[in-house]
Order: sequence, then C-alpha cells, then structure tokens
Amino acid sequence: MINITLPDGSVRQYDKGITAMKIALSISEGLARNVLAAEVDGEVWDSSRPIEKDSSVKLLTWNDTKGKSTFWHSSAHLMAEALEALYPGTKFGIGPAIETGFYYDVDFGDREFSSDEFKKIEDKIIELAKTKEEFVRKPVSKADALAYFTEKGDEYKLDLIKDLPDGSITFYTQGNFTDLCRGPHIPNTGFIKAVKLMSVAGAYWRGDESRKQLTRIYGVTFPKASELTDYLHILEEAKKRDHRKLGKELELFAFSEKVGMGLPLWLPKGTALREKLVNFLQKAQVKAGYEQVITPHIGHKNLYVTSGHYEKYGADAFQPIKTPQEGEEFFLKPMNCPHHCEIYKTKPRSYKDLPVRLAEFGTVYRYEQSGELHGLTRVRGFTQDDAHLFCRPDQVKEEFMKVIDLVLYVFKALGFDDYVAQVSLRDPENKAKYIGSDENWALAEAAIIEAAEEKGLRTVVELGEAAFYGPKLDFMVKDALGRKWQLGTIQVDYNLPERFELEYTGSDNMKHRPVMIHRAPFGSLERFVAVLIEHCAGSFPLWLSPEQFIILPISEKYEDYAKKLSEELKNSDICGLIDFRDEKIGRKIRDAEVKKIPYMLIVGEKEAAENVVSVRKHGQGDLGSMSIEEFKKQIIKEITV
Repeated sequence: MINITLPDGSVRQYDKGITAMKIALSISEGLARNVLAAEVDGEVWDSSRPIEKDSSVKLLTWNDTKGKSTFWHSSAHLMAEALEALYPGTKFGIGPAIETGFYYDVDFGDREFSSDEFKKIEDKIIELAKTKEEFVRKPVSKADALAYFTEKGDEYKLDLIKDLPDGSITFYTQGNFTDLCRGPHIPNTGFIKAVKLMSVAGAYWRGDESRKQLTRIYGVTFPKASELTDYLHILEEAKKRDHRKLGKELELFAFSEKVGMGLPLWLPKGTALREKLVNFLQKAQVKAGYEQVITPHIGHKNLYVTSGHYEKYGADAFQPIKTPQEGEEFFLKPMNCPHHCEIYKTKPRSYKDLPVRLAEFGTVYRYEQSGELHGLTRVRGFTQDDAHLFCRPDQVKEEFMKVIDLVLYVFKALGFDDYVAQVSLRDPENKAKYIGSDENWALAEAAIIEAAEEKGLRTVVELGEAAFYGPKLDFMVKDALGRKWQLGTIQVDYNLPERFELEYTGSDNMKHRPVMIHRAPFGSLERFVAVLIEHCAGSFPLWLSPEQFIILPISEKYEDYAKKLSEELKNSDICGLIDFRDEKIGRKIRDAEVKKIPYMLIVGEKEAAENVVSVRKHGQGDLGSMSIEEFKKQIIKEITV
C-alpha cells in the first residue's frame, strides 16, 4: 500500500500503482468525470499514469490553471491530427498550450494556407473529438524515435529529438496521430466539445530567421459550447475596451514614429488623468511617512555595475551614452533603486532614523523588442510610482504590511476588487540567475510569506518569478472582463544594501546593514492607466475623470450663462468645459456620451432665467433640474475618495 496525501491534508491508502483517475473515482464519480490530469508531487501527470510511491496528489479539472493548460495542449495534438487528415504530408514543429489556448507550428510545404480554411478544420476537430480516442503514452528509445520520424519524413521532430537524452523520450498517440511529446494529456478527446481557430501567423523554426518560416495556427477549445460563446463575447467586449482604441478616441495619449516606438506622448486630457493619479498616491504617501525625491534620467555605468543591473540587463538595455571624456559612459536609467541607495548614503543614519521611506515618480527606460511593444502595457519609457524603504531587520514585516495596506487602498479607490497576491520566489534549481546569499534569500522569502498570511491575503506561490535581487509579492488583478494583470508589487531586498555598503549605527553603537523594501502600488503609470481604461471601458471614476462636466448651451444666447457656471464650478475644483459648437443639442449630447464625460449640464432660456441647470449623467440619462449649489454638493460628495 502507498499513502496519498490530498490538498486538504487528508491521507488515503491505496494499492501501489493506483492512478489519479481511480483516486478520483474512490472520492466521487462526479469528480472523476471532470478530472483532466493530476499534480503528483508538484509535477503534472496523465490521470492514467500509475503512482508507485507515497505521494501528494492534486486532481486537476478545467477550473485549475494546470488542468486548463493540459486541456489546451491536448487540443493542439487534436488539431494536428485534423490537419494531417485534411492535408496529407503536413509536417509539424511544436504545439504548446499558451495562456489563451494553444498553437501549432506547421509546414504545409508548397500549399497556400489562410484563415478561410478554419471552418473546415474546426469541423474536423469536433468530428475527431467525438470518437473519444484515448491519449496513450509510450516511452521510446532515441533510436526508435529517430527511426519513426525519419520514415515519416518530419525533419522538425528529428531536429527536436537530437537534443533529447536517451531514456527521456515519450510518444503520445490518439486515433491515427502520434507525436513526440512529454505530456501530460487529458484522458480522451471526448472532453473537447467546442473549438475556435483564432488566427494564423508566420513563425521561424526555433525563432531563427535564417531557418524556414512555418505557419502558426492559434486556437482555443472548451469543455462546453456555452463557454466558447461566452469567451467570444468577452473578446468582442475587449475590442471595444482596447486602451489603444479608447486612448485615441478620448484623446489621452499618442505615439509618434519620429519620437520613437514605445515612447508615449501624454496629451492634455491624459496628463490630467495621470496627474490626478499621482496626486492621489502622493497624499497617501505623505500620510504614511514617505519623503519625495527626484533623481536624474541617466546614471554612470558604475552605478549599474554596483547594483548588478548592468550584469543582468546590460546587453538588453539601451546602449551606453558616451561623453567627450574618453571611457566615460552613462546609461538611461532602467530602475530608480540604485539612485535611491545613493540618496540614503548622503548622510550618516542611526537606528532611530529608520525606517527611511524615499518615494519618486521616476521615469525609467528599457529596450523592449519592437515586436513586444503594445500600447501602454509594453513600452520603452515608463514612470514607476517607485519607493524604497530602508529599515532595520526587526522592522521589515511591519513595514511590509503597511505597504500591503497602501496597495489595497489604491485598489479599493479604483474598483479593483478581484485580486490574488502572488508570492514570487527564486527558482531553487537555477540560483545562478540571482544575486545574494542563501541566508538572505531565506530571510526575505520568510518575511513576505508571513506578512501575506497575517494580512489574510489570498495567495499563490510561483517559483522562478522573483526579481534577481530578491523575492516579491505581486498583486495579480482581474479586470471587469476577468483578465489577469500584474499591477502592484512589493519586494524585500537584502542584497542591494550589501552591494552599496549601506549602513546605520545601531543601539549598540556598531554599524549594521539596513534591509531594503521596493514597492510600486501602480507598478507603472503607463500600464496601470492601460488596465484602468480597459477595466472601466474609459468611463473613469468621477474623481479621476479629466473632464467631470461639459456645459451644453442650447444656443449662443446662453454662452455667457454657461461661462458663469463654468467659472463657479472650477472655483470649487470641479473641472470641465463648454461645448460652444453651433450644433443641435441632440448632437452635443451624443458627442458628450461618446467622450464618456460624466455629467452634461444643459442650459437654455428656462435654466438661465431660474439660475439652474438641467443635468444628464453619462450612461444614465436625465437627472432633472437642480441649482448649481445642489449640483456642486452632489459632485463634491461623489469625488471624495
């Protein structure tokens, strides 16, 4: 007998060789019908694979990320089977699961292929899925693997096999299709009930431009047809909410080829929005004891050599700025933390001075590949709401928890209610990626885990996602469409204080190293604004809206009254504008709705005579007539954060 530990901590005994599917059946038939794979001691396995020793087992369904990934990887195999049946002689590269489904890189030879053929392939996939063919795993020797794909004439699989050690190779077969694959896979094709091929693109084999360009077909599948319908609806809604589209329509930001790719230009309305975010956080930071600083946009190469950024990112950064002095090199600032370390060192520090909290809305520059740039979410110049806290070791957990409070305050004010805190740790199998001692990493990781537990945060742990200098708590936020974004981040760092030789004098009159906490509740203003635009579809909270009202005079006779109202509102720090155009009032109202301006104030003969305004609210319609004082009170109440 072997002991199987389930996620709830319970232990069950089974015969050696038990499978995850049989474990599921022993719990309930309903559960077994939904099991796609299993996580056995942290590794995802087929649900039919025998378990030979005491193990921790988690049964994976569609509701688990790893279950979904297994489902989509199996769907890639099923699509490959359909392609081989429809287009004999097709050769196959790789077909992984991705965050939004799967793709397969294929070589159709001389055959032209386009998305016009998607429907035919989708129908074939569903036809094959209905056969409920099992995914059968078979270990093979390297010699047999090479022989199989040599006979088949698939040079891409042969290229993959040559890099694999003998004894590690497995094939998977479903129906008439056999593929080189590590797995795992779902039990059978019958779980796949709905499919949609999304797009087609070119992809060089192994990412090498000197090699053949293959056809990459993207798709997505679901265990229920209704889920595909819902997904396609969300995609349509996402197109309407695309921050690049709304950013242009609402005149928030722009890009210019002459300025440079990935370097956003903030327009007046976007700047107003951005400044409101900055002022909001600055007020909260002042209350929390932060001091504002400003650092240059460039730094001497030696600064980043000391910090370790040059070693880790130098080759991928903007190239050095050379000065007339021979050998002198500067870099565009990729991060604010080295500058803040130097600010900390400007004077002696006592244990009584700590914590020191330095905050800066600092613009940094990183050279992203042109193909990875995407609106405001992936840019080459962006502003971080950065702060660095220098504290004693005994203050780390308390300060970390205060930062968590600040991040949650930001999320609440902006309507981000659905989030998970991701504990991002270093990869224990690849410590060379990181700097610092094992002891310091252990202390930093423990501080994050304890703080998150004490705050009662819903957490997930991800190995290998830490920064190179320390572990992180990353806040993964779901927007109104259920999409996941990484926004706020908090990091504990024992390493930069060592590298910069930061010190404070302790109560024992000896020198000690402070611990550094990096934090950015927004992450970056650019990315945060992009997510916010898509989350609220451009209809910002009133306190954040660049234009909170627009006055719509029925004719030019009432423009003086409109100007008087505008001045009165602006004197109460309520911002807006007047539509002076010679257009009918219906057109003015429609245009204001498109621009998502929260309040429309219509003024004509009756309003001017009675010193009132007729109020309409974006998305709600007519609110009736009210005095300007009543309207001001309503607005001030609504914009109080």
